[in-house]
Amino acid sequence: MAKKLKAGIIGATGMVGQRFITLLNNHPYFEIAGLAASGRSAGKTYEEAVGNRWKLDLDMPESVKNMTVYDASEVEKFAENVDMVFCAVDMKKDEIKALEEAYAKTETPVISNNSAHRWTPDVPMVIPEINDSHLEVIEYQRKRLGTKSGFIAVKPNCSIQSYVPMLSPLLDFAPTRVVATTYQAISGAGKTFREWPEMIDNVIPYIGGEEEKSEQEPLRIWGKVENGVIVKADAPLITTQCIRVPVSNGHTAAVFVDFEKKPSKDEILARWKEYKGKPQILGLPSAPEQFITYFEEDNRPQAALDRDIYGGMGVSVGRLREDSLFDYKFVGLSHNTLRGAGGGAVLIAELLTAEGYIKAK
Repeated sequence: MAKKLKAGIIGATGMVGQRFITLLNNHPYFEIAGLAASGRSAGKTYEEAVGNRWKLDLDMPESVKNMTVYDASEVEKFAENVDMVFCAVDMKKDEIKALEEAYAKTETPVISNNSAHRWTPDVPMVIPEINDSHLEVIEYQRKRLGTKSGFIAVKPNCSIQSYVPMLSPLLDFAPTRVVATTYQAISGAGKTFREWPEMIDNVIPYIGGEEEKSEQEPLRIWGKVENGVIVKADAPLITTQCIRVPVSNGHTAAVFVDFEKKPSKDEILARWKEYKGKPQILGLPSAPEQFITYFEEDNRPQAALDRDIYGGMGVSVGRLREDSLFDYKFVGLSHNTLRGAGGGAVLIAELLTAEGYIKAK
């Protein structure tokens, strides 16, 4: 790109906001032009606002330490300094909806890590390799909002990215039933072991709202655009359990699946190896060279060994075998704060930029 787009980060002091900062530091498409958070952080330098709450292993980039934090609620003031924003705020759902629409109405594209707009009918919820065609609803959303450039696009829940990518290349075999149990890292709750010592040597068999998201969001990803809205798919039937485990990063999924037209194991492995989406075709900066990597070893994928594959933007799968009750079972893995959160949103923004939806104001 001749000139980088000016990116703002709303919710910049939280864990996902911090991840956005590290991902956008020296990015070829975007430069960080503004940071926003709650009123209690406004007016402070970013380093002062974060204090001892920097949660990532990477150091805070020097370029943001002395940036003054804006009040995210002062929409017009913040929006006039940026071409687009990434949003990862901790607020009530109706407040997030209103905030994101307010930014969009300033003609500022919003790429959201939040769940508030995932079921808004004309807001695309995107895994770029799988359903980039859903971006066409943006033109209908703009008509509703009365904007020419502003819109909202969202990424899905982090947990589904440990199994939806593996099922997507197999959809023409008509999967009918899916059982998935996800084993989710504590960073998915925005925590570290220092902040959450109760998770050490512990497993919690409940994550609020997670199972509903894990069962329904894949159907929206696999849905179709009809009359300017996204209509979710009606199959397969999905049931899940979501469990918090003492892992820092990386969501693992144990998956069982039945098909109407059962493929062979070799057919499944070939589909996974050959699968690529628009990010790979376009050579987007954050796109993994290989979207799905299969491990032959019985003890892979492992979070500690494999979550960072292709910079944490690839997904891993292993232990594919026939099952006594279902057709097949396998184990999947994705990095929840990279592919599943900040990195996934940055990849969406790269795709939207490449496709002409995001431009300099």
